[in-house]
Amino acid sequence: MYKQDNRLAVRGTYIHAPKLGEIEVVESALIVVGAAGAVEQILLPDDPSFEANCRAAKDAGHYVQLRENQYLLPGLVDLHVHAPQWPQAGRALRVPLEQWLQQYTFPLEARYSDIEFAQCVYQSLVNTLLANGTTTALYFASIHLESSLLLAQICLESGQRALVGKVSMDNPEQCPDYYREQSTSAGLATTEAFICGVKSLPNNQLSMVRPVVTPRFIPSCTDEMLLGLGQIANQHDCHVQTHCSESEWEHQYVLDRFGKSDTECLADMGLANGKSVFAHANFVSDEDMTIIHEAAVGIAHCPMSNIYFANSVFPTRKALNTGINVGLGTDIAGGPSPSLLFNCQMATSMSRILESGVDPTLRDSVRGVADSRLTFQEAFWMATAGGGAALGENIGVFKPGYCFDAIVVDFNVEHSNIANWPELENADEQLEKIIYNANRQNIVRVWVNGQTVVDRASSR
Repeated sequence: MYKQDNRLAVRGTYIHAPKLGEIEVVESALIVVGAAGAVEQILLPDDPSFEANCRAAKDAGHYVQLRENQYLLPGLVDLHVHAPQWPQAGRALRVPLEQWLQQYTFPLEARYSDIEFAQCVYQSLVNTLLANGTTTALYFASIHLESSLLLAQICLESGQRALVGKVSMDNPEQCPDYYREQSTSAGLATTEAFICGVKSLPNNQLSMVRPVVTPRFIPSCTDEMLLGLGQIANQHDCHVQTHCSESEWEHQYVLDRFGKSDTECLADMGLANGKSVFAHANFVSDEDMTIIHEAAVGIAHCPMSNIYFANSVFPTRKALNTGINVGLGTDIAGGPSPSLLFNCQMATSMSRILESGVDPTLRDSVRGVADSRLTFQEAFWMATAGGGAALGENIGVFKPGYCFDAIVVDFNVEHSNIANWPELENADEQLEKIIYNANRQNIVRVWVNGQTVVDRASSR
């Protein structure tokens, strides 16, 4: 959905998190968006040029004024989505990760050699994520070149900012015969072909969709594959994504195979740098966190799937205190919900569980991990600015020079779960209500790079 001119002016109250733990609420602002889709200026009513800019935008036909009880939020950034797994979201979460992969996930992902099947699933997923306010997504596709390129094309045509990776997996000891690369060399060659294919997609002049080097995780890859992917990522200056110390099984497998942690191995293979995002990282050590921080690697915190497949809670507070850029991931389909707002809830809830502990037979002084709690403000930062920082993208904040990716949350939609009592609440509390009670129907408008991609407001 590439356009030459994405000029826009939006007037209303916006809420964002420019710093970790800090919420800024600006009432009756005018956000002026330039032709390339980035914020040019933010004006308040007392600015001498405020009314003139409003009139100019109205005359040009690109003026939007929010209604009462509507709030403008930055677009949400999902750092971990398995696109092929969308049909199984909410299924088979009762079994361990290794069983889930072999019995359910790999057979499903193998179906993406069927381009018609891929078209149907991927379009459904992208539409669903956009409707839930996800303006940027970091996707795992499958091992198939053609359907992985199709996912990138669908994201582009739908207007979603996306980073897409063709999955690499060639280890015959961990990958079934029916679902793995034909050979290591063939897998590396198709990864390079995928990178070139995404970069040359028609109408991708703004690089709204970018390729990502994607070893599934260490168990699924041979040493040769991991080293080769590290070299490709460096040669093409690509983002990298993979799983890191996700479950006890996976973490122990790597220790047994290499005698060192996932983090150490990924760094040794050239896969840990400022464009890397490691998903989960539940079992990382303090030494691993130091490596991650020093390499400027981002972490995709997936609070729901961690409970199902790691049986643990990621120490988010410790990672943030270390200075690591932590964002949120739905981890579809290990996480069953496509809503990042719901994952904000889960991030705060799981952090409190980690801090307080769950065994009532133990005294509270020894039951949990002290100082682990997250605030809703911090979870919101991770879903917006933190995700942008992990990707190295100028997104997630309303600021001149940043891309205008935004959502409108409407408290007054029919059948809303938000009880609206503005006279009893400050703006911070209204954001808290959004995080805990807003759902898809409350998100009535979505922009990506200044371009409208969802508009339910105009039909009301």
